[in-house]
Amino acid sequence: MKREIMTTADGSTTIHIPEWNEQYHSKHGAIQEAYHVFIKTGFNHLSKALSPIKILEIGFGTGLNALITSLEAKNQNREVNYCGVEGYPVSQEEMSQLNYATALDDASAEAYFQKIHKGNWEENFVVHDQFKLIKQEKMFDEIENKKEFDLIYFDAFGARVQPELWEVSMFQRMYEAVKDNGVLVTYSAKGSVRRALQEVGFVVERLDGPPGKREMLRATKRN
Repeated sequence: MKREIMTTADGSTTIHIPEWNEQYHSKHGAIQEAYHVFIKTGFNHLSKALSPIKILEIGFGTGLNALITSLEAKNQNREVNYCGVEGYPVSQEEMSQLNYATALDDASAEAYFQKIHKGNWEENFVVHDQFKLIKQEKMFDEIENKKEFDLIYFDAFGARVQPELWEVSMFQRMYEAVKDNGVLVTYSAKGSVRRALQEVGFVVERLDGPPGKREMLRATKRN
């Protein structure tokens, strides 16, 4: 499937799939969206006493969420063990055209971005002292972790193009993978998604969305 590099409203790049008219990140701002959805309402929502934080990302994609989380882990001195799952990894050529390292106001971004993408798949490796990463190439319905993660970044393609990723069966896997009192955050605010999350047992909040989107969801597994 053809993929093209495009620039979003905040100047950061993303990947566009013409056949689906779908992007890896919001056209209203890739970096702005990632920080709002995954850092502000996810990472920063967790207790400061929690260490290490175990994060599962559904849709590793361009590595943007891993990159900004690695920067926050360093800046906040919080230890993170991060697992990024991706069924169709982005090529090194495509990665070289993404401008996150220069668009982010952090001198460490370039070095971390290179480590994130040059690290071997299926192997644990260190990006920096507070951030360890494993990238797994597999389909999301192959995830079988049980009570392992404190936080899930649910960043799959939208339900319009991949509805099967937003059904009860997928969120049941997410519920089982997260620890008691663990959290799932996603950019989606669809009623069907909220109801599916509630059906498997999550307590769901509607929150203000990132630029260009009115709402998003945060789901918590109450013990």
